[in-house]
Formats: sequence, C-alpha cells, structure tokens
Amino acid sequence: MSRTSRTALLAALGLITATGATATVFGTATAGAATPGCKVDYQITNQWSTGFGANVTVTNTGDPVAAWTVEWSYAGNQQVTQGWNATITQSGAAVTAKNVSYNGALATGGSTSFGFNGSYSGTNAVPATFKLNGVTCNGATEPTTPPTTPPTTPPTTPPPAGTKADNPYAGAKVYVNPEWSAKAAAEPGGTKISNQPTGVWLDRIAAINGSATSMGLRAHLDEALKQKGSGELVVQLVVYNLPGRDCAALASNGELGPTEINRYKTEYIDPIAAILADSKYAGLRIVTTVEIDSLPNLVTNVSGRPTATANCDVMKANGNYITGVGYALKKLGAVGNVYNYVDAGHHGWLGWDDNFGASAELFKQAATAEGSTVSNVHGFIVNTANYSALKEDHFTINDSVNGVSVRQSKWVDWNRYTDELSYAQAMRTKLVSLGFDSGLGMLIDTSRNGWGGTARPTAAGATTNVDTYVNGGKYDRRIHLGNWCNQSGAGLGERPQSAPAAGIDAYVWVKPPGESDGASKEIPNNEGKGFDRMCDPTYTGNARNGNSMSGSLPDAPISGQWFSAQFQELMKNAYPAL
Repeated sequence: MSRTSRTALLAALGLITATGATATVFGTATAGAATPGCKVDYQITNQWSTGFGANVTVTNTGDPVAAWTVEWSYAGNQQVTQGWNATITQSGAAVTAKNVSYNGALATGGSTSFGFNGSYSGTNAVPATFKLNGVTCNGATEPTTPPTTPPTTPPTTPPPAGTKADNPYAGAKVYVNPEWSAKAAAEPGGTKISNQPTGVWLDRIAAINGSATSMGLRAHLDEALKQKGSGELVVQLVVYNLPGRDCAALASNGELGPTEINRYKTEYIDPIAAILADSKYAGLRIVTTVEIDSLPNLVTNVSGRPTATANCDVMKANGNYITGVGYALKKLGAVGNVYNYVDAGHHGWLGWDDNFGASAELFKQAATAEGSTVSNVHGFIVNTANYSALKEDHFTINDSVNGVSVRQSKWVDWNRYTDELSYAQAMRTKLVSLGFDSGLGMLIDTSRNGWGGTARPTAAGATTNVDTYVNGGKYDRRIHLGNWCNQSGAGLGERPQSAPAAGIDAYVWVKPPGESDGASKEIPNNEGKGFDRMCDPTYTGNARNGNSMSGSLPDAPISGQWFSAQFQELMKNAYPAL
C-alpha cells in the first residue's frame, strides 16, 4: 500500500463485495506519542453462514517501531477462532493482535499483514476504530454508507497474466499457507520456520470449498493475491484424490472407490479447473503436483512382484489411475498460468533397473491419456512426503570396498541411485528421451529429508566391509528405504529455493512439516483413511521394507492431521540446522 499523509482521517469502508467487507482506517497520534501515524486495512476475505475469514494489513506512517500491537472492538458477537502471523487474543468484544518474532519491525511506510478465522451470528460489521501501539488510527469522519446492491461479477478487466516461465519459481515468492503457518508458529520454536511456503493439499472434494474451520481453494488463492504484491508469486497445490487412491498404503486411502472415475472428473477436477481459470487469478503462477503415489504403484505393487496388493491389481486392470491423471493434466494444463508437475516417486522406490524405465514409460502413457499431451506436463516431482536424503556425500554408487560394489550393500541393495538429487536428474534425462520437453524441470520435496542433529555422519564409514562403509557414512537413518510413515530421527531438509542444481526447478516443502503420514493405531474417521501397520512403531514389517521394524513415531493421528511430536522431531534434526 502507498504511504498516507499524517492527518487524522477515518475511511472505514463497509464495502460488501463478492469476497466480503473491507475497512481502511488512517490516523495520527498526538505530539510525543511513540507511533505518530498509522493505517489499518481490515478485509473480510470470505464469509459463510456462521463464520468468516479476515485479513488485516497494518502500515506504519510514522517513526519506525520494533514491535506492534493492533487493537479493535467488535459491535456484534464475532469471536476469533484461529489466527496466523500474529498472536491474537480476545476478551469480550475487544481483540488484541501482537506481532510474532519475524514481523515486529515496521519502518516508516512499512506494512505487515496477519489473518484469522472467526465465528459470528446475525451481522458481521467491520470494526470502525483501530489502535496501533495505543494510538487511535481514526478521526471524526463517519464510515461511508455501503452500497445496497453488492457487485456479483468480477471486474471486466482481469489482472495481466504473466508470460509462462521456463521455471515458475525463478524470481518469484512462494505462497505461505496461513493455516499451516499458524500451527507451526504455535509450536515452541516454530516461528523459525512458520513463514516458509508449503503445499496446499486438495485431498478430498470438500477441500475445494473449505469449511467453517478450513480455507477452501478460492480463499487460498485470494490470500495469495494479497501476498503477491507487485511481483510474481507461486501457489503450490497438491491434486490428490484418485479413485482407489494409494492402493498399497491404507493410511492415505481416499474417499473415492476404485470405479468412481466420473465423480473424480466432475466433482473434483472440473471444479478445481474452473476456479483456477478465473481471470482474477491469472497473475498467479499455480504449480500443481499431480496425484502422488499413484502411477508408481502400477509398476511395483502388482501381480508378479513380491510387494503386490490386490487393490493395486484392481487399479491396473481398470485403468482409472491412467485415465484420472490424463484427465487432470488435460483440464488443468488448459489454464495458461498452471504448471503441472507429475509425481515420480523417489529413488528408494523406483531407482532399481526393473522399476526405473517401466515407470518412465508409464508416466508418458498417463501424460498422453484422455486427450492430453506431454505439453501439459511442465515437470515432475520426487520424494513427495518422503525421507530420502537429498545428497549422500560419503559414498557413491561407483564405490567399492575390498572389491565389493556399494550396490551390493544391504542398504543400497542393487539400486542404481543413492540419493534424490542423482535420481531426479537421471529420471529427467530418461523422460526427455521418451519425448517430454527438453526444458523439463524437476522438483524435490525436502521438507523431511535433512537427517541432521548429533547423529549426522561427518565422514565415510569404516572400510571393514561394504555394509560398514555405507551404514557408517549415510545420512538417511531409516531402518530400511521402504519405511515411509512418521520416521523417527528425521529432520527438516534444505529450505525451499529456486534452481538449486542442474535440471532442478526448486527444492520445495510440498508436505507441510508437522502433518502426520498416518495413525499409529486404528482411528475411526470420515475421510476414508485406513490404519496401515507401517505407521505402528511395533510393526515388524513386510516385503516392502525387507521385514524390518517400521521406524515410526508413536501416538500419531490420521494422515494430514497435526502431529506436534513429529514437528518437534523435524525441528530438532533439521539440516541445515535452524
């Protein structure tokens, strides 16, 4: 926002629009006050019958401050239920919002924003008066009368759409999900990372519209427009709701049955595509990560493999994974500012010779199904919601110990890759050779693969034999590469960043740190998520993890729910350290 003059002026606009109500309040303090000028903009970003979301932007038009407190009172019965980017308390009608550790300093003309969800009944009037550090930001002018007929259509002239970038992350900010940010900031020490960008998971039909306690897709995109400012901004969406979803892992099963491909198309993909195509969002760079953990299952967990499951045989036979991914790519790829990235597993899943090429071929089959073409795929993502180390520094696939190849170690087990970076770069080369664009970019999810802390090796292991060499030097401390659920000892990995290595568009945190992979015991739920013994710390394993212990943390909630113990584990073991 632009700076304003230091005159006492109230311009509280009760402007009811398609996205809600707004009020802009200016003011100045008396001589000698700590903060001689302020501007507060309060906007209701979305509203439903019993609740609403709001965004508040505070601008300091006076001398610089090191910390801020914003106060207002409601005329009705509004109650703040959840906030982010500020510590918000309420006593009766009076609300107080204080800065958190990372946004307290406000230079002259500087602004910061925070948001919250609230409840109400009856009317939801915009507050008329605000204070910044005790200084009233309003004068004697009364609020203007709101229009009696709210506009029902968006502006006829949409914001200009940016030219599609080779790398959408280049030169762009990335959307900070305020719901995740608030949960992270509420954890001890969590403000160290609560301003990091994470993915927004659309893992069921209801997630598109949201609820009284959660933001829907439009609410996230509207908030992204606020965060965008005058520059470029990436929004990361996880498209994750295939029929018969995740046929090999009960913890992440979904709401749609194996044959419900028409519901997937009409009730899930079509509404998402319609919202993304809204012209008001044309200036955003929207990155979709399409259907994680789906296509690789059709290679590794079907009949003929020791890891086969009946559910995966069903999905291979009915073709609905291929159909669904192709349909999603075609519909979403038709939106000019959408960048589709397809899931490509991770090195500990697809790095073996009999998995690698077959998976790449299957990715192309899906990319060209349902009338889609490879041009609808901007890139691929690896290690989504997984723990594979980014780069193993103390051994390579070409090393040998006493004449025995590293590939023969129990840990590597004939895999051709030792880490995610080498796997991602090799998979990119393979996909380009199959006809994908030569500018194909890869993403690596580094949200949980740091493996830091005191147990992180600083040198190669002893050369007694190939196993001591690998086990003593490897960063990845899982019991087995096949372990995937709430892993003990894991840490935050590299922070999100653009173009960190050749062929890599970005390191990303698509899986929000602190969200569970699955429940450690059976918990009834209405999200279709089953109990998978791989999330039980007492489980002794199966063929997919070499009949090893699961390595999972105890007392975990169902997948996607907040798991404080996991968040603290990731913080403690972060690498680079926080």
